[in-house]
Amino acid sequence: MSTPATTSIDYTERIPNNVDLASDRRLQRALEAWQPKFLHWWNDMGPTLHTEDVYLRTAVAVGREGWANFGHVHLPEYRWGIFLAERNPDRTIGFGAHRGEPAWQQVPGEFRSALQRLIVIQGDTEPASVEQQRHLGLTAPSLYDLRNLFQVNVEEGRHLWAMVYLLHAYFGRQGREEAESLLLRNSGSADSPRILGAFNEPTPDWLAFYMFTYFTDRDGKYQLGTLKESAFDPLSRTCEFMLKEEAHHMFVGTTGIDRVVTRTAQLMRAHDTADVRPFGGIPLEVIQRYLNFHFSVSLDLFGSETSTNVAN
Repeated sequence: MSTPATTSIDYTERIPNNVDLASDRRLQRALEAWQPKFLHWWNDMGPTLHTEDVYLRTAVAVGREGWANFGHVHLPEYRWGIFLAERNPDRTIGFGAHRGEPAWQQVPGEFRSALQRLIVIQGDTEPASVEQQRHLGLTAPSLYDLRNLFQVNVEEGRHLWAMVYLLHAYFGRQGREEAESLLLRNSGSADSPRILGAFNEPTPDWLAFYMFTYFTDRDGKYQLGTLKESAFDPLSRTCEFMLKEEAHHMFVGTTGIDRVVTRTAQLMRAHDTADVRPFGGIPLEVIQRYLNFHFSVSLDLFGSETSTNVAN
């Protein structure tokens, strides 16, 4: 079986990338000016627990078929960058009035506003989840869980970079202003909250985190899966790679909930009682309440079937 071709990511650059950023000096300078603001946000709003005992995976190459090769670094050495799946020069638009035409490499004027809105909303969710989860490292059940938490956090930060790159590269001054605003809003803020309600809810404990990564990141998977089909090719290629990272986030939620429920069942059987709290377990009725809440909040993210946004 042959291995799909991969595009290397240049880690010698100030901003690691595989989009030949150095060839566009104006764009490179704009993103390099945004980078310190991102790092300031990460230091202020990112994980409160700092450790060098956690290794995180980081992409070193990306393939057109969605494949990627990963290396591993300490958390303090993690470097955010811009990684797009390899371009398919024969890709065509798969739907609508433009079906069969070559995929767009630039934003058509008539769709500029709608595309920018989609990218801004997607971008706004990424740092929001980092803000929601920033204190969880202090109560991590294990080093394994801590590693998973930090892996999710740094990848959400990179997903923010992915959307900011698109805003800077394709949407001019308005895009640059929107990129700035992505760091000014904060989850749960009374004055400047995140755009979507689910990303203003607190994530105070690990069961909430598992439910978030099970349900809310699942909505994220559907959203990215939809955007991957976009006629705007740079957005499609961006989301194609993001989906690979998003799969791990859902794995964290699925296995986390599975571990909690399994332990509850073991304690119920061992002590012949539904109240497993004295034995360090979480009762099924509490798990059910968490599930009901996170399922409902995540379902709201899909919006209404009949709305102006859906029509657009």
